[in-house]
Order: sequence, then C-alpha cells, then structure tokens
Amino acid sequence: MAKVIHLFFSCPETSMAAPTIVLLIIVSFFISTQTHLQVQATDDAFTSIVISQKGLDFLKDLLITKAVSSIIPLQLPQISKSTRIPFLGNVNMVLSNITIYGIDVGSSYFKLGDDGIAIIASGTTCNLSMSWYYSYSTWIAPVVVSDEGRASIQVEGLEVGLTLGLGIQDGTLKLTLKDCGCYVKDISIKLDGGASWLYQGYANFLLAVEKCLDLMINAFEEQIGSAVETSVTKKLKDGIVKLDSLLQALPKEMPLDDNTSLNVTFVNDPVLSNSSIGFEVNGLFARRNASVSKYRNKDSQALVSCSDSSKMLGISLDEAVFNSVGDAYFNAEFMQWIVDKIPDQSFLNTAGWRFIVPQLYKKYPNHDMDLNVSLSSPPVVRISEHNIDATIYADLIIDVLEENRVIPVACISLVISASGSVKISGNNLAGSIKLNDFSMSLKWSNIGNLRLYLIQPVMWTIIQTVFLPYVNSHLGKGFPLPIIHGFTLQNAELVCSSSRIIVCSDVIYSTASRLQNLNWLLHSFV
Repeated sequence: MAKVIHLFFSCPETSMAAPTIVLLIIVSFFISTQTHLQVQATDDAFTSIVISQKGLDFLKDLLITKAVSSIIPLQLPQISKSTRIPFLGNVNMVLSNITIYGIDVGSSYFKLGDDGIAIIASGTTCNLSMSWYYSYSTWIAPVVVSDEGRASIQVEGLEVGLTLGLGIQDGTLKLTLKDCGCYVKDISIKLDGGASWLYQGYANFLLAVEKCLDLMINAFEEQIGSAVETSVTKKLKDGIVKLDSLLQALPKEMPLDDNTSLNVTFVNDPVLSNSSIGFEVNGLFARRNASVSKYRNKDSQALVSCSDSSKMLGISLDEAVFNSVGDAYFNAEFMQWIVDKIPDQSFLNTAGWRFIVPQLYKKYPNHDMDLNVSLSSPPVVRISEHNIDATIYADLIIDVLEENRVIPVACISLVISASGSVKISGNNLAGSIKLNDFSMSLKWSNIGNLRLYLIQPVMWTIIQTVFLPYVNSHLGKGFPLPIIHGFTLQNAELVCSSSRIIVCSDVIYSTASRLQNLNWLLHSFV
C-alpha cells in the first residue's frame, strides 16, 4: 500500500521545486536516523535507510535557498481586461511581462506523521514586475487615448498544498500526485510611469476616474492572483510528472566494477513515522548476469535504530551485505594471487625449507619458489554486539620455479579465524582484520608427507606478514556508502548489533560540488 505525503509550503517556484527535489535527494541520499522506527518486511531487505526530521530540515533549507536562486525569474501569462467607465466609455487594459523576480521565504519546516510529510512555510513574499497599457475612446471625441508604464507587485501570504502518494512499483519508487492547490492571500500593486491623461487638464474627471481605476486595479489583483495560482499549480503538476519519470528511471543496480554490482532495488513501501521517513533496499552485491546466493535477514523487523536521535541519518547494513561481497568476488574468480615477495625472502627458496621439509630441498635444491594463494570458498562474516568475526578458507599451493616451468609440489588448506574492526573513511565504510587463530591440513603433496607442526610457524609468519597486510590494504579503502555525491558524513558513529552494522551521522554539503549538483537536479526538474 502506498503512503500518502502531504506538503504545504509557500512562494511559487520555491514551493514547487523544494518538496519534489527534497524527495529526489531522499531517494539518492538513501540514509537517515531514527530511534524507534520499525517495519514489517514481506520481502528480504538487507540495507535500510531512514531520514530524520533533522536530516529533512537540513535538506529543505539547503534546497529552498538554491531553488529560489535557480528558478527566478518566472514569467506569468499576459492579462487583459475591458470595462466601461462612465463619461469615458470602454477602457481596455493589458498587463504584460509579468515576472516574479524575487522570493523571500520567511520560515519553513517539515512535519512528519503516520499519514505523510508536511512542508510548511510562512511569512513568504514574492516580488513581481510588469508592464501596463490602457486605451480608450469617448463619445465626446472620436479620439483614441492611450498610456503605458511599469508597475511593481508584492504577493504576500502565498500558500501551496500538495498531496503526494509515494510507493514502490517494480522495485523503484513511484510518485503520484493526489491533490494540489495554491492560494494567494494578499496583493499590493503600485503603478509607475506613463503620461497619464488624468493629469493633462481633466481635473473635473479626476476623482471619478481614480475611483474607477481603483476598481480596475482591484479586478486585476484577482486576475494576477489567479494567474500566480494557476501557474504554480501547473508547474507543480508538470514537476511531479517529471520527477516520477526520474524516479522510475533510477537504476536498480549500481556497478562496483566490470563484474560486480550492488542491487539497489526497493523492497516494501516507504515507512513514515512522526520523525522520519525510511526506505528498504535489497542491498546485496552480486556478480553480473549470475545467480544470487540466498541470504536470510536475521532481524527483518527493525529498520534502523540510532541511540542518538539528533543525528541526521543512519544506515543499517546486514551481515549478508558483507558476505555477498565475498560471494561475488569468489564467484568471479578474483580471490587468487601469487606471492613472490615477502619480508623474509629466504622462505621463497627451497634452501629456507631444508630443515622444515627436507624432501623438498633434496628434490629441488636452491630453487626459487612462489606461493599460489586462493580462496577455496567465500569468506564468512558474522556480526555480533561486541565482535565482527571472519572465517577465511584458503588453499596455499607451494610452487617450485624451474627455468620456464612452475611446478606445484604441495597444497595446504587453511582455515583462518580473524576478528575485524570498521571505521568511517570519508563516505566509505573501511575496516581491517587481525589474526586470531588458524588451522591447516595437507590437501595433496607430490613430495610425500609433510610435518605440518614444523610448517605451522612459517604459515603463521606468512599469514601475519603477507596475507593479512594484503587483505587490509583493500579493506582500508572500504566500499562506498549510498550517499549522493557532494554530501559528506560528519561526526559519524558506528554501532554493531546482532548481525548488523549501523552508521549514524550528520552530513555537510561541500561548497565545491554544491552548484553543480543542485543545478543538475533543478534542470532535471523544471
């Protein structure tokens, strides 16, 4: 069932752009915080995203400011009117080049509830300019009299309301316009310029004509107000249709490299509470054009839970997300490498093994070696409240190098138990692991039986000085969290719970990319 979002705000173009672009940012942003938001899941989702009241307010303030500067000036349709004035006859008036050139939003805020989102702005004024022209002919003389000039207009108390439906359709967000309207509270018009005939010797008509023109101005106020309301409403409807098209066009996967992608299909409808809006996405990594391993979300009831409700945003990542990365790269046959340089290079010559594996040195005396390391199955990550544990299954093949030949002589199976830690590095979730223990067994040998208890200290050294540094060099780079370009996490906190890692953070918007990103959004919308 789709959720309904109610939005109320002020000022023609700001009101039009702000809520819809806010929703687009929400979708791209994919994050937030919340203290007590829960959802009943009908499909498996492994990444949950929530945007708190503070996060929504941050986006709203940022976007309204930029939307105003990007949208004005706004041109309104020409207005004409004809009326009959005693003693003068028919007077035709035309207002043209009606342009909104200034918008001042007093205050605005989001209000969230079970039935939707309210965006409320008050104390908003819009400044307009226009050209005016009139002409008339009287029964006194068959002469057409005309005049023209400029006028300034101030619109106060403009209110706009939207009712939006936000749901999921075929794994993407679906935005529907339920209702929209615009109301102008007050208009003030000041006429400037023109060599008005009022002051050209017709004093006897002055009071009567001034009264008639006041009536006409009042009539134009209604038409100008109606034009503003109609233009804003039309822009709103057109903008929602365009925004829905943008949402429908969002990709369902994000490439990580040429072989692996992240599944960002939306699962279940958005969840609204009195202080946040939340989304669920599949969030698993997979090899392209390959079947995806089956995972189970151990805690599908909770969306996101941050202890500090003042944070703008939070991301919950199930341990299945981390396991899916290992699965994807294992299936792509990327987890294999040749070790030909180690801190103690003597161990890459059979002479360094003559007391450990004498038959190796006897058969291949003083031969160089390399170690062919590959994972025998995907690594397994388990997350608990106090620990992140990883189990790595690897095969280590000892190769002897003889002229132009590589001769495999033995294969040792390793089961490595490691503990991990995670940290935020920019917008990436990075980490490292350390060795807890390992076990080993001989898988096969072409040089007879091996005394593994003699090899174990060598393996410990190789794991500590070669294997773990290699793994940590990649883990240290991390993988990107789902955050739109231009935003940066600030004062982020990490929490481990049963089977999940939760990121709770504020955000800042970098000045360097601010204009480029907002212009792209605004041009896509208007």
